[in-house]
Amino acid sequence: MLIAADKFKGSLTAVQVAARVTAGLRRIVPDVQVEAMPVADGGDGTVDAAVAAGFERREVRVAGPLGDEVSAAFALRGDTAVVEMAEASGLQRLPAGVFAPLTASTYGSGELLRAALDAGARTIVFGVGGSATTDGGAGMLTALGARFLDADGEPVAPGGGGLGDLATADLSGLDPRLSAVDLVLASDVDNPLTGSKGAPAVYGPQKGASPEDVETLDAALAHFAKVLEESVGSLAAEHAAAPGAGAAGGIGYGALLLGARFRPGIEVMLDVLGFAPALERADLVITGEGSLDEQTLHGKAPAGVAAAARAADKEVVAVCGRLALAPESLGRAGIRRAYPLTDIEPDVAKCIAEAGPILEQSAERIARDFLS
Repeated sequence: MLIAADKFKGSLTAVQVAARVTAGLRRIVPDVQVEAMPVADGGDGTVDAAVAAGFERREVRVAGPLGDEVSAAFALRGDTAVVEMAEASGLQRLPAGVFAPLTASTYGSGELLRAALDAGARTIVFGVGGSATTDGGAGMLTALGARFLDADGEPVAPGGGGLGDLATADLSGLDPRLSAVDLVLASDVDNPLTGSKGAPAVYGPQKGASPEDVETLDAALAHFAKVLEESVGSLAAEHAAAPGAGAAGGIGYGALLLGARFRPGIEVMLDVLGFAPALERADLVITGEGSLDEQTLHGKAPAGVAAAARAADKEVVAVCGRLALAPESLGRAGIRRAYPLTDIEPDVAKCIAEAGPILEQSAERIARDFLS
C-alpha cells in the first residue's frame, strides 16, 4: 500500500494526510503494510514533502514579499536542493487579509536560491506556486545580482508595479555559480508571462489585484520583457512566451532567464522523492488533495501520481475533501474511485475543521472495499 497524497489546503499537510489514512486503514486491517510518500506539485508544501522523503531541512532568514525578514526553509540531500518560492514569497507570508499585488517582491526567493548555492547544491529543483507576487521574478534576479534601473539610474521600486519605470536591465552581475547549476523550474501551470492567459490576468485577482491593477501589471511585465530583450537579446522575448513563464506571478520567467528548464512540478517531485521504486512495491496507491476538480486534471499532484501508477499497471484510489469530477473523468485520469470527506460529513465547514478524523473514516472505507 502506497500513500502518495498532497495536502488538504487549509486543513491537513501532506504528511498529516498520510498519517490519518494509515490510521484508518489499520483500524480495519491492523497488519497492512503501508509506505507513506507525501507529494507536492511545486507549490506550497514542496519542501515538507522533500523532508519527509529524507532531505535535510535548512532554515535561513530572507526577505518576505513586503520586505520584512522571515524564516524560510529549503531542503537538501547531497548536492540536490529543493527550493520552494512560497517559503519566501508566498501568500502565506502576508498578514491575514493583506494583499500587495503591485508591490510584493520575490527578492527573498532569490535569497533562498543563493542559500542553496552556498550549501553546495549543483541541482536545484525550484518549485513555484502560491505566490503573493507578480513581479516577473525581478526581485529574485535582483537578489542574485541583476540590476534594474529607472531613467535616473536608480533601482526601480519593488514589485510588478515598479517595472513600469524600468529603463535599463543589467544581468551581467548575476551569481556566476548559476551557470554551473542544473536549475529545474517545477510548476503545475504552463501560462506565458503576459496576455489573456498570462500571470496578471489569470492569477492577479487571487493576489488582490483589481481589474486596473491587472492592466497595470500586464503592461509592466510586457515592458520588463521588452527592456530585457534590449539587454540580453531575443531569448528574453522567447522566454516570455514560453510555457511556465507566467508561473507564480511570472517568477517562472525569471527562472527561464537563469537557464532553468521547465518541467511539470509533480513529475519532477516524483523523480526527486523516489516514487518509481516505491510504486514497484505497492499493490494499491492512494493519492488525493483537498479538492478533486478540473484543475486536478491539469498537472496537479493526484493526476501525476495516477498517471505514473497507471503506466505501471497499479490500481489507484483517491481521498479528497470535496469531489467535483464525474466518475468518467476520474477513470480517464487513472483513478478508480474517490472518497470525499463530504460523503461522510456533508457540512463543508465541518469537513475543513475536522478533516483528520473524517479522513480516517474514509480510509476505513477504502480498507473495507479493497483490503478485507
